[in-house]
Amino acid sequence: MPYLNGFDLPDQTAGFRFRELLERRGILKLPGAHNGMAALQAKAAGFDALYLSGAAMTASMGLPDLGIITVDEVAFFIRQIARASGLPLLVDGDTGYGEALNVMHMVRTFEDAGAGAVHIEDQLLPKKCGHLNDKKLADARDMAAKVAAAAKARRHLVIVARTDAAASEGIDAAVARARLYVEAGADAIFPEALTSAAMFQEFARRLPGVPLLANMTEFGRTPHFTAAQFEAWGYAMVIWPVSSLRVANKAQAKLYATLARDGSTEAMLPEMQTRAELYDTIGLARYEALDASIVRTVLPQT
Repeated sequence: MPYLNGFDLPDQTAGFRFRELLERRGILKLPGAHNGMAALQAKAAGFDALYLSGAAMTASMGLPDLGIITVDEVAFFIRQIARASGLPLLVDGDTGYGEALNVMHMVRTFEDAGAGAVHIEDQLLPKKCGHLNDKKLADARDMAAKVAAAAKARRHLVIVARTDAAASEGIDAAVARARLYVEAGADAIFPEALTSAAMFQEFARRLPGVPLLANMTEFGRTPHFTAAQFEAWGYAMVIWPVSSLRVANKAQAKLYATLARDGSTEAMLPEMQTRAELYDTIGLARYEALDASIVRTVLPQT
């Protein structure tokens, strides 16, 4: 039913629902959803939770992923995805938008916007996609302070600490950082840009009992693995962060090229979402039914 109907909204917070999903058997599959429509389509496909990528957000705004968007801009994306789908959402919190107090502000803002979880990374600004070169790492103790600040600020939000150390400092340093972040209050660890099955397995072996997140991004340093493989290696979550945006962007580029060439969109009609499919996805009929069910207010006669 539409989000406007309060009786149909979840009774539990997004953080509580995300944690419940994380604790059940099997790996939690988190496809990226870069807007409300993508969230509705992912939900229709049967997913129970979603991921909001910083790279997808910035790219959809025509910007590079260098940590230059603001907390409020991210909150806009969180609100539309949570409102549209009602699903718990893991959000990319980049470096926390500053130091300890900034991280706390981010946590409060994201939680109020409807996020279920957030991950914070141990890079320095200007941050980069985890699969690019020459990333600058924060001091591990400074990052741990951010994690502790996030844990102190949250009411229910699940805190995931991401470490980018494997690429530049090696897996030993990445594991050491991860242990420090868990001690500081992280609920889960996200080892970024691991490059082989052996690295994923080794990281999991050395952090027994810690929920781990795997990043299955395309065109990066990580070979293609399946959710089942990550689960077998001991991972609790897997994200496909930018996949929905990549597909949408490719389709849009084809549309505009066709329109520029033909002066018409007719050749693209078979690849378009129809009007009926659009209305069904956004639930237009349910909104209309809700509107019709509300009795018009009649003022008392005086």
